[in-house]
Amino acid sequence: MDDDHPPSRVPLEEPVATPEEPPADRALIRPRHRRWSAVAAVAALLAVAVGALVNLQNPAPRAADADPGRFSAGRAYRHVQTIAAQAHVAGSPAADRVRGYLVDTLRGLGLQTEVQDTVADEAGQLSGAAGGSTLGHVRNVVARLPGSAPTGRVFVVAHYDSVQTGPGGNDDAAGTSAILEVARALTTGPRPRNDIVFVLTDAEEACLCGASAFAASHPLAAQGGVVLNLEARGSTGPVIMFETSRRNAKLVDLFAGAAPHPVGTSFAVEVYRLLPNDTDFTAFQAKGFVGLNSAYIDGGAVYHTPLDTPAAMDRSSLQAHGDNALGLARAFGATDIPALAAGGDATYFPVPGGLVRYPAWLVWPLALLAVVAVAALAWLARRRDRTSWPRLAAGFALTLVPLAGAPLAAQLFWWGVTTVRPGYRELLDPYRPLWYRLAVGALAAAVLLTWYALTRRRTGPAALAIGALGWLAGLGVLLAGLAPGGAYLATLPALAGALGGLLALTVRPGRWWALAGPTAAAAVAVLILLPTVTLLFPALGMAQGGAAALFAVLLGLAALPVLELLFPVAGGQLGLAAWRARRAATLPPLVAALAAVVFAALGLSTDRFDAAHPAPTQLMYALDAGTGTARWVSQEDDPQPWTAQYVHDRGSVEADFPALGPRPMRYGPAQAAALPAPTVQVLADTRAGDRRTLRVELVPQRSGVRLVSLHVDAGTAEVRAVTVAGHPVPDTAAGPARPWSYGIVLHAPPPGGVEIELVLAPKAEKVALRAMDASDGLTGLPGFRPRPADVGVAGSHTSEMLAVARTYTF
Repeated sequence: MDDDHPPSRVPLEEPVATPEEPPADRALIRPRHRRWSAVAAVAALLAVAVGALVNLQNPAPRAADADPGRFSAGRAYRHVQTIAAQAHVAGSPAADRVRGYLVDTLRGLGLQTEVQDTVADEAGQLSGAAGGSTLGHVRNVVARLPGSAPTGRVFVVAHYDSVQTGPGGNDDAAGTSAILEVARALTTGPRPRNDIVFVLTDAEEACLCGASAFAASHPLAAQGGVVLNLEARGSTGPVIMFETSRRNAKLVDLFAGAAPHPVGTSFAVEVYRLLPNDTDFTAFQAKGFVGLNSAYIDGGAVYHTPLDTPAAMDRSSLQAHGDNALGLARAFGATDIPALAAGGDATYFPVPGGLVRYPAWLVWPLALLAVVAVAALAWLARRRDRTSWPRLAAGFALTLVPLAGAPLAAQLFWWGVTTVRPGYRELLDPYRPLWYRLAVGALAAAVLLTWYALTRRRTGPAALAIGALGWLAGLGVLLAGLAPGGAYLATLPALAGALGGLLALTVRPGRWWALAGPTAAAAVAVLILLPTVTLLFPALGMAQGGAAALFAVLLGLAALPVLELLFPVAGGQLGLAAWRARRAATLPPLVAALAAVVFAALGLSTDRFDAAHPAPTQLMYALDAGTGTARWVSQEDDPQPWTAQYVHDRGSVEADFPALGPRPMRYGPAQAAALPAPTVQVLADTRAGDRRTLRVELVPQRSGVRLVSLHVDAGTAEVRAVTVAGHPVPDTAAGPARPWSYGIVLHAPPPGGVEIELVLAPKAEKVALRAMDASDGLTGLPGFRPRPADVGVAGSHTSEMLAVARTYTF
């Protein structure tokens, strides 16, 4: 052996270079300059994405010295500071102060103003009564600006009460203050054609009872009309018109033309109908009113908490709310109101410069056209030797992997985060959710790109792209049947993608039109789906981040022909070239996965619980004054450390405290406080045949009582009819078998008590009634230890509740 010429060695990490086969490019796009084409296409899509996101931004708030005819967030914010100076739950002295301020302000504008004082039933599905009814003693503020030649009435609505746990700086001092500023602006100009009625409702947080009372019994509401409801469920974000009445085409047309910041989607209407939420708009819809419901919903961590202060408000959101409300009030004030209910529903969504909308009758033709277009693309791709039928079938089947994998990965990600930070479980959203949202988006991209990198060489880019469009088209058909307002989310990207693919296949390879078609199609998907992803995060919260991940994957699937340009040519290489191509193909998924890790780490490091951003906890105190026993109760499924010191057992407390309902809760023993239960005094007791009528007076014995309840023992009588404060309760049908046959919960009871008449079918000689009242605040109770600075109060209607109950037998 010649030592001067050692044998050559091939590095172990690289295969031996061999001649390449001619490239078998099975993609829809075959640009001459792949890298520059990728740069151009991605740059174009980024520009479209920026435009779509900028379109969701709010305007700068106007100063207090702005033109009197325009809405000013500066002027409105002064009202916010007064209204939300403290918590003002319905029936409280603080609510009386706010109501007085509203009446004085509206009368100061020269408006006819009154207070509607009545008892009303709940609207929606908010009842906490076990097998019974919820009512409220409400005091609505109603002001009227008479029209010059009315065709009907426009009702501008917001609620002025807050939850017991916070001052309601956003929910709904934002809506209430916006109405005061809108009313001021309207009085500075010519009178509108139609009457404008400003309705500031009471007890929305408790039971929607104020809106129910107005819609059902106020003389101004007798002929119906159009409603503009203003809400907030957070502290920032774009103002979204998220709910409409049925047959909304004319309403949406007017909204698109009159609202300066028209953000709204017909998909949001479909989503909202699936959520267990209601607003005052629910009560008006039930009585046949038409209208629109709007709110800003980002920054949900402060929702219903002590942190919902005026200082927490993003005044640009207030400006957008007021701009839209004023523009719509003027537009509806000038329109023919009876004509607004004519026509059908509309499909609509925001784009830079306005609102795209088309009639609902187009939903099915477009969905079917998308299916036909995708089928035509598949046929032409097969004819041009870009794919085969087996590959197309494989591409369609394999697309299910990212469609299922990305939402699953997002949910597992949030499960891991909440394991590290259990306090997130009690929050609608983290205090600073941006990094977590970006992490979910990057995670969805990592799942999609990893799947694509692993399947593109064997299956082919064209087959995968067409299979993805097949799923989009199929989802469009499914949504057309189940949720027509959301069908556009899949139908339009599928149709655009198929047309772009057909264009790419019909022009000579390498021509710029071949790139322009799929890029334009991907731009359509970005315009439609990127705002949807952005809005779904605050709408559903991180706990349901899988929904946003799903739509992020749909966006990626629609853009696969452009994403293909980020990868080397699929197929045709051998040896060293093939190895290098495979290595290059791993780069996009690795970048996305690394981004997901970095974003998650940034989320955990920047969004920590502290005194300004406390971990929310939920705790109640329940005392049985008859037996002298008490317990701590919490709705936390997995109690946090502070709550766990009070509660450890799990079960329903309905038998002793029926107003809290049948839901299993955590509870633990507590020291009994010397607190009196409400008294029940018999005013009349008569019998007629098999009926017994008891007229009683339920009187709280403590100050600050927020609600009272009265339930009838199922073993002693069945309830046939109930009247509360002279108000007949419409439905007394027996519910599921429970310890109590029927009950009522009355919010904001008069301090002197409330008269209740029960018509009973007795089962025993004596009837047992369970009376309870509830106030707020646990400080001073025996055994209560104040929360540390970094532990806060959860945004629950029962947080900090102090309930006292007793059974009476007659």
